[in-house]
Amino acid sequence: MKLKNAKIRILDLDLKGCLYLNHFSHSERVAYFFKVVSRLGDGLFWYVMLATVWLWQGLLYGLQIIYLLLGGSVGTGIYKLLKSKTVRPRPYQVHQVIRLGERPLDHFSFPSGHTLHAVMITTVLGYIQPLLLVLMLPFTILVALSRMVLGLHYPSDVAVGALIGGLVASCIISAAPYLEIAL
Repeated sequence: MKLKNAKIRILDLDLKGCLYLNHFSHSERVAYFFKVVSRLGDGLFWYVMLATVWLWQGLLYGLQIIYLLLGGSVGTGIYKLLKSKTVRPRPYQVHQVIRLGERPLDHFSFPSGHTLHAVMITTVLGYIQPLLLVLMLPFTILVALSRMVLGLHYPSDVAVGALIGGLVASCIISAAPYLEIAL
């Protein structure tokens, strides 16, 4: 019974967090800002960061970029598998009071792929070129917030996406010495 009550409390907090953050999308300026962040988080911002690291660090870092892209593929596989197994509906599909601010890229909510990739790339590229963290860390936080403000994810979706992204990044960084890459 205690486990059931704890689950209900967690789901209630998840919904309250989603409702609170989604309320900000009622401002057209805020909604537009987070739509732009979300679209940049689809890939463009990260490709620019990859190119920047490659230019700053030289062509020798091309191999590291390949490992990062492979890590991105692993992250994509993990979140797609979880989405297909959990089939959690997106907040705007379940709660009519939640305003959809951007079209989703897929059908299910758990976990947030945008957040997963943002955390993974920020962690690995920040490890390679710490100066880029000045841009990437705030942007990663905005990407995570955008998913909830736009009504696409619950806070738990974002938190788990961030956790998986951090774990994949840690594996890439930890494996670097064994893969003969100088991260």
